Amino acid sequence: MGFNCGIVGLPNVGKSTLFNALTATQAAQAANYPFCTIEPNVGRVAVPDPRLDKLAAVAQSGRIVPTQLEFVDIAGLVKGASKGEGLGNQFLANIREVDAVAHVLRCFEDGDVTHVSGSVDPVRDAEIVETELMLADLDSLEKRLPNLEKRAKGGDKEAQAEVPVVRKALDVLREGKPAREAALTAEEQPTFRRLQLITAKPMMYVLNVEEASAATGNAHSAKAEAYARQRGMPAVVISAAIEAEVAQLPAEDQAEYLASLGLAETGLARVVRAGYQLLDLVTFFTVGPKEARAWTVRRDARAPEAAGVIHTDFEKGFIRAETIAYDDYIALNGESGARDAGKLRLEGKDYAVKDGDVFHFRFNV
Repeated sequence: MGFNCGIVGLPNVGKSTLFNALTATQAAQAANYPFCTIEPNVGRVAVPDPRLDKLAAVAQSGRIVPTQLEFVDIAGLVKGASKGEGLGNQFLANIREVDAVAHVLRCFEDGDVTHVSGSVDPVRDAEIVETELMLADLDSLEKRLPNLEKRAKGGDKEAQAEVPVVRKALDVLREGKPAREAALTAEEQPTFRRLQLITAKPMMYVLNVEEASAATGNAHSAKAEAYARQRGMPAVVISAAIEAEVAQLPAEDQAEYLASLGLAETGLARVVRAGYQLLDLVTFFTVGPKEARAWTVRRDARAPEAAGVIHTDFEKGFIRAETIAYDDYIALNGESGARDAGKLRLEGKDYAVKDGDVFHFRFNV
């Protein structure tokens, strides 16, 4: 699994259309009324990575298995959600379970698709959703703090560690800022993550424009991009309508269709790349005659952790990782050539995985 990303936003911004396109399914009912998505829909998609095809060609692999990305289409949020308005409580429960948030902002005009606020303004929409998320976190921490303080005074070491972290998070939330902006020490980070705050999750903006603006964006998306830059968050311009059309085309026709629209790649590829950057993930590969497979792990993960992504026994009994950099594997025509050229390295337990590493793990259980 690459990562688990929740698609959120106000009703009628294109969340379910985007979900359907990205997963090439109609699992989420796209309709022109609020709350048409009542249960979160989950879809897994292959992460596009041209390196995998090249590795498979060199190794003459029998099959190609890309890593996967999970999208969760979450019911539309409205103003007052933090107090239970609309499907607020359900929305907040579902969003707590994802690793990252793809916040879809409507950047297109369409008289046939009603906007809940009566007009198109992506920055206003972003602020409505984010205010509700901050209010939900604020309410959660304010309810939690008195009991924590009581336990801390009684000598509970876990509570003693948690209280200052909760106070720091509360300080920024009370200033109208997301919890992720709290100034925390490295030692406080694990405690902070255990709080499971919604506004601590990494977030990116997906700017949904009309088809004609897919390659260049429009005035609405430019405004949203400026807002994202101010907040230090990635933003991806995408046309959910185009993605829906591409998803229905045979793979061999997709590139030509995209090129006709001035696009070099699908929106999925851009969303995945932004998501990987957001969560600081890297891809490693296992390659052989049976299959070439891509795997995902957090950046700077050690070799045993990467081995554990494949199977827990690999991590428990880890001995070493036979490692070839992707560029060397391709340039030297595979494992044998890399070995002969001295480019196959034996790495131990402290080795930090690099993006593109080709591994063969040795283990003993």
